[in-house]
Amino acid sequence: MNIIETKIPGVVIIEPRIFEDARGYFFESFNQREFEEKVGPVCFVQDNESKSSYGVVRGLHFQKGEHAQSKLVRVVKGAVLDVAVDIRKGLPTFGQWVSVELTEENHRQFFIPRGFAHGFSVLSETAVFQYKCDNFYAPQSEGAIAWDDPDLNIDWRIPADKIILSAKDAKHPLLRNLV
Repeated sequence: MNIIETKIPGVVIIEPRIFEDARGYFFESFNQREFEEKVGPVCFVQDNESKSSYGVVRGLHFQKGEHAQSKLVRVVKGAVLDVAVDIRKGLPTFGQWVSVELTEENHRQFFIPRGFAHGFSVLSETAVFQYKCDNFYAPQSEGAIAWDDPDLNIDWRIPADKIILSAKDAKHPLLRNLV
């Protein structure tokens, strides 16, 4: 696997080695030993999958305290813009965000460590999105930031009139109100 550093230390893009021939392709989507050697020690305990339509924005979600989660995310069908926002108070990167386009063609993965809010927008007709978490979901510890926080100014690459949100995601607070 090839590791691409982002502007925020610890948040990385992972490109697998893909072996293609006339039959199709093969790649190793996860290898614990290689991941730990190149990214660091993480023990994933839960895998999740979602399917969404064009224009859906999910996020920006996080888990607080002892239930915080690192995530390793990827797209198996379609394309998304994936976003990680640093919510670690007191660090120089607090409030900064990075994004990457994840597609079924590029097979990229995005590693988001604990201390980040996470979200994505669906750029294709539909997208199937998978992610590994290193901590179990705890509803009492969930938190979120408004997807359209003006201080973050994230370009979700979807026209505003085409964005589809859950009722819950339409009501999250601004990052500055979490501090």
